[in-house]
Amino acid sequence: MHKKDGLYYPDTLIGTDSHTPMVNAIGVVAWGVGGIEAEAGMLGQPTYLLTPDVVGVHLKRSLRGGVTATDLVLTVTELMRKTNVVNKFVEFFGEGTASLTVPDRATIANMAPDYGATMGFFPVDEATITYFEGTGRTKEEIDALKSYFKAQGMYGTIKKDAIDYSQVVELDLAGVTPSLAGPKRPQDRIEIGKVKAKFTELFSKSAAENGFSKKPEDLKKRVKTRDGMDIGAGDVMIAAITSCTNTSNPGVLLGAGLLAKKAVERGLTVKPHVKTSLAPGSRVVTEYLKRAGLTPYLEKLGFNLAAYGCTTCIGNSGPLKATIEEAIAQNDLVCAAVLSGNRNFEARIHASLRANFLASPPLVVTYALAGTVLKDLMTEPLGKGKNGEDVWIGDIWPSAQEIQDCMKYAMDPKTFQRLYSNLADANPMWTKVPSVPGQVYSWPKSTYIAEPPFFKDFSMQPRPAGTVRSARVLGIFGDSLTTDHISPAGSINPTSPAGIYLQEHDVAVPDFNSFGARRGNHEIMMRGTFGNVRIKNLMLPVKPDGSRVEGGVTFHQPSGEQMPIYDAAMKYISEGVPTVVFGGEEYGTGSSRDWAAKGTLLLGVRAVIVKSFERIHRSNLVGMGVLPFQFKGSDTVASLGITGDETVDIRGVEGEIRPQQDATLVIRRADGSVKEAPLLLRIDTPIEVDYYQHGGILPFVLREILGKAGPSVRAAA
Repeated sequence: MHKKDGLYYPDTLIGTDSHTPMVNAIGVVAWGVGGIEAEAGMLGQPTYLLTPDVVGVHLKRSLRGGVTATDLVLTVTELMRKTNVVNKFVEFFGEGTASLTVPDRATIANMAPDYGATMGFFPVDEATITYFEGTGRTKEEIDALKSYFKAQGMYGTIKKDAIDYSQVVELDLAGVTPSLAGPKRPQDRIEIGKVKAKFTELFSKSAAENGFSKKPEDLKKRVKTRDGMDIGAGDVMIAAITSCTNTSNPGVLLGAGLLAKKAVERGLTVKPHVKTSLAPGSRVVTEYLKRAGLTPYLEKLGFNLAAYGCTTCIGNSGPLKATIEEAIAQNDLVCAAVLSGNRNFEARIHASLRANFLASPPLVVTYALAGTVLKDLMTEPLGKGKNGEDVWIGDIWPSAQEIQDCMKYAMDPKTFQRLYSNLADANPMWTKVPSVPGQVYSWPKSTYIAEPPFFKDFSMQPRPAGTVRSARVLGIFGDSLTTDHISPAGSINPTSPAGIYLQEHDVAVPDFNSFGARRGNHEIMMRGTFGNVRIKNLMLPVKPDGSRVEGGVTFHQPSGEQMPIYDAAMKYISEGVPTVVFGGEEYGTGSSRDWAAKGTLLLGVRAVIVKSFERIHRSNLVGMGVLPFQFKGSDTVASLGITGDETVDIRGVEGEIRPQQDATLVIRRADGSVKEAPLLLRIDTPIEVDYYQHGGILPFVLREILGKAGPSVRAAA
């Protein structure tokens, strides 16, 4: 709630983090947008959207003992992906909803973008009030919140049949089981007793079947590192308690601490090849773990405080031990990470780890102890205790009552008030960072930040968008291509175009840092676009063993020369040849990463043609002036026989453009034959038409601002 001129208003929010819907848990209408749209919002531009469908999720009964909020959200993610809630609001209701605490609700709302929804909304009810009381809100603030929502008829959990939703889906909380999700997508849930069998199955399946294309006999192969460590397929190399929401949920954090305590007391230890870390989403976490006496046990198992905020979940785990990375690369081992994050897309967690599983914090600790995903935790002991006895997961798993007994340490109003009442002064190091005076940034020479080219040759009159004629295909990608595939945030390979650029500018390899750290420099980011080490360009032929070539490579046409996508894009630009990109379902899923759209534009891509888009990335493409198209009917890249050596035209967008209009894809093959296919233009609203015709949302907003300014200001621009 906020108060203005004597009136109370409900909070609403758009945020540049795709996990902004976390605050849906306390009844705030909020969703994530790309940084491009947010920048325009800061300059006064409204946010537009088509009126969405609202999917009601009826939660029945309550969670069983031993089942965590993480298990629930992975189940919800699986269910919502099957329901297809992309571009829709999701609202939770029913008696099961009322049984959930706000931290548990936040865990579910937080993953809204991962199950495709714009929001995962919860009501304001008694659980909300309890949370506000426990986190240091004043009595006046709480009374205003409760009174406002009661006056509006919006207080309390919604009962079944009280609202006519666009669609209703049911989920019985009592049927939720302990689970992980992976090894490549958050929606691929696996019950804990089936992890070993699933990994074994996927090990020898093809990439098209979500597998690793390995020989079955290689599964049990063990190798020695140079320093004598024994490792093999399925070994857990990273176990990280990390993420913005799981690590702010006291139920699962205290559960992890209690499990660690029991494990240490029984004499269990973490396997030596496992890199462990603890990165809470809040400073309150370390306070209550310490007060509960659990910190020493987590540290004993190697879960020392590494940072607050995004670490392993965004690829900031740091390197593995050099001998381990070397052995993985030399023997092409499929090793694993287990983390309590939200996303496990290919190469997001670590470039060397091909299997990545999302799990609750207690399960992260459990797999650190097991050391492998090839141990069935339901039928095999975790290890040997200090007296040589078998220790099972049930021996160390904390009970619901044990967790509840520790909750008093977590919900302490004075702690929240002390740590969050004056954030501006909380970190003296931040206030000491030097800044440039004046209203115009001076752009000092740096490989971290550089003046972006998006306003180069800016004029008050937008240039005609031009036509897409005789365009070449820069890349063809499959389903679920994520923004991590398009614009990696992790480590920079020394032999990649970005790595070569840094070395040419006297940056040593140990000082590369990451793409995420260097996203203020377009020269680095455009060289990393479509450069994920696991991305598969379907233009390249299948290998003899059925696997696909990985990495950001393509064929330049008509020469047929294989080269990095960046190099091919620059060659096409120098030749004056436009390019297009093809994809499948759920193109652009994952983080709200503007560089996935900015990099696409800077590579000269005029249009992206796919089966379906994720919400934020489609908006970002329009915001950068790139045309988003969807195939119609049953058409796909495969059904149309597109291989990448064709030239393509797009007819129907040469003159006046209308929202969601039809267009025609004209495919001209090397043998002279021509194929046409209908397309749907995914510029969805009239204002998006304006954005595109102005070359993107930021040029549009700048022209609006300058148009209202005086002649002297326009002349200076």
